[in-house]
Amino acid sequence: MLVCVCSQAQSTEQTVLDLSKKKFGLMIRKQYDSLQAVLDDRLMFVHSNGWTETKSELIEDLKSGKLTYVNIQISESSARMYPGTAIVMGKGKFTVLLDANPLDINLFYTEVYVLKNDKWLLASRHANRLP
Repeated sequence: MLVCVCSQAQSTEQTVLDLSKKKFGLMIRKQYDSLQAVLDDRLMFVHSNGWTETKSELIEDLKSGKLTYVNIQISESSARMYPGTAIVMGKGKFTVLLDANPLDINLFYTEVYVLKNDKWLLASRHANRLP
């Protein structure tokens, strides 16, 4: 029985890691409807400079071009599972345009996913710049 539980936990862990990766792709490809579907309505998205956005603010800034994700290269990521919650931690290089100004930023990020109606949703994200 323990093997089954571990295997199921690993499978759920991979599902959340895949969703995190998919979310980055949706942001780059500007697939806003699909992106909205993986974001919790109470999302708090904290950028590395302390700028905090809600779900609607993030989508609006992506649509307007105020914030554009050009490329995201994740170098490592892992997930820790809790009942109804997953915490993803990772590192990567984020190439963005902020108000048309290009930025290449190495980030450490933490994402919190919650399980609602059998669907994982990003509820919180916080990023810190790496040296």
